[in-house]
Amino acid sequence: MDLMDTTAQAGSAPGIIGQGTPVLTRQTIGPDRIREWMTVLRRYKAGKAATEGRIIASENWWKLRNTAEEQKEGRIGMDGGMVSRSAWLHNVIVSKHADAMESFPEPVILPREEMDQDEARTLSSIIPCILERNHFEEVYSDAAWQKGKTGTGVYKVVWDSAALNGLGDIVVSQVNLLNLYWEPGKTNIQDSRYFFHAELVDRDVLFEQYPQLEDTLRGGREIENRKFLYDDHVDTSNMVTVIEVYYHKYAGGKRVLHYCKFVGDQVLYATEDQPDMAQRGLYDHGLFPYVFDPLYPIEGSPCGYGYVDVCRNPQTLIDTLKTAYVKNAMVGAIPRYFIRGDGGVNEDEFLDLANPLVHVQTASEDDLRRVEHTGLDGAYMNVLEATIQELRETSGNTETSTGTSQSGVTAASAIAALQEASGKGIRDSNRGSYRAYGRIVELVIELIRQFYDLPRQFRITGDLGQQQFVSYSNAGLQPQHQGVDFGVDMGLRLPVFDIQVKAQRRNAYSTVAQNELALQLYAQGIFNPQMYQQAILCLDMMEFEGKEAVKRKVSEAGVQYQQLQLLQMQVMASQAAQGGQPELEGGEDSRASDARARSAQASAGR
Repeated sequence: MDLMDTTAQAGSAPGIIGQGTPVLTRQTIGPDRIREWMTVLRRYKAGKAATEGRIIASENWWKLRNTAEEQKEGRIGMDGGMVSRSAWLHNVIVSKHADAMESFPEPVILPREEMDQDEARTLSSIIPCILERNHFEEVYSDAAWQKGKTGTGVYKVVWDSAALNGLGDIVVSQVNLLNLYWEPGKTNIQDSRYFFHAELVDRDVLFEQYPQLEDTLRGGREIENRKFLYDDHVDTSNMVTVIEVYYHKYAGGKRVLHYCKFVGDQVLYATEDQPDMAQRGLYDHGLFPYVFDPLYPIEGSPCGYGYVDVCRNPQTLIDTLKTAYVKNAMVGAIPRYFIRGDGGVNEDEFLDLANPLVHVQTASEDDLRRVEHTGLDGAYMNVLEATIQELRETSGNTETSTGTSQSGVTAASAIAALQEASGKGIRDSNRGSYRAYGRIVELVIELIRQFYDLPRQFRITGDLGQQQFVSYSNAGLQPQHQGVDFGVDMGLRLPVFDIQVKAQRRNAYSTVAQNELALQLYAQGIFNPQMYQQAILCLDMMEFEGKEAVKRKVSEAGVQYQQLQLLQMQVMASQAAQGGQPELEGGEDSRASDARARSAQASAGR
């Protein structure tokens, strides 16, 4: 057996070893196996050609470079001259992205067994911290743009052993769909025999990470990913294609996930070559670490259609009509003339608008005659408006959904109700994103279960909204012995959780509604300290931002009120035992009065 350098850099060999650690390998994966994978990869790439073409065309439409795509279909701009490129479809995608970000998700982890309640509560607090460390809001935003434009957002959830100075951590990122390949005809990528991820890497950078390649690497560009039409010139002459392949094998009666990273015919890392991973595989969850989020799903593919695919036809009609309108207006604004070839009109003087005199040899009407122009009828403008409305209705980006009220509707509540009714499409899309988000959280939990052996520190929000610092490891997620019942060993149980996803509402209307809710709660006496137990029960059944902080303040005021009542009882009992009367100040015990004032101040202003 040979000693192979398997240096792992950030994102290069996920979940395997620390940086620069030599590992004794068995050389199970060699050039013959790589050639087999390359044959499979080329077949997968050929099967994905139509999807790639549609994705690239959608990106061109997004950048308002749709003229080239429309000319491919022979529909617009073939006669030269001015071509309209309106942004109605562009505005649809912008609006849908804004709707998606207003409903940014957050996880709620639910236990399946009572004994796992504390663990589920802790996971609900620390998983947002892990995602925040990955700048997940930006990742989610990029995937939402990708989903709206091309029809599919893609996430990658892996373990990076080099993160946090070698401690390792979970990495969640958004992936370019053009760099991924799967078995054609599979709707669920987990059913694919192999899954490939190919990325261009600078040759010099690769040699720094893997010095052994400098003398042995030949080629490295056997396959080329299709690329978007970038605005900048991207020089790839000194780059090579590094390929990651994920695949399943059965070991010990269990299907495990294996991983190999290679360039050319050189293996950079292979789990089958690692003695401690040959039977276990890369990740214990056994899944390809990718999550697809399609907009409009289609059979036989994990990808979906986007707003460009659905709305490109009405957008093309809008551009065609507007092009015709502008050209017609230009013809009417700039008069044209018929002029005889042997006519006596001085053309230079005629075209010079600053010259008041035009010399002619003859004054015949046949020498120069104006070309008649007929303006467009108003019916054509109605066709344009109808086409614009068609695009709005097709995309669900109607006037009501964007905040424009219908005639006669002026009340804020009525406008909000109309917006809620018109937002069914985007809510359905968001539910799809939430399902993908739930799968992301599931992968995160499984990676925590596998790799969080050492305690880690997290800043979380407690039950009553206060800031807490906790230490967490995967001890509570490991298989747990169930004890012996009636002399029978009950074996091990694995803590399993359900994931519920809810939206973080952060728009102007929700802020106004929350302020109105606070006034209503105040009017109903929720904040009265003597009613704090009923108030807590009521607040538990409600859902709004900042609820835990409100519960904490109500609870603190209620506890202080109870302490005040206890103090008054103690004072009265003490005075009665001494046979005297309590000293009153204005008809009330001074100590009780001071305590009551402090309680009222705390309940009103804390």
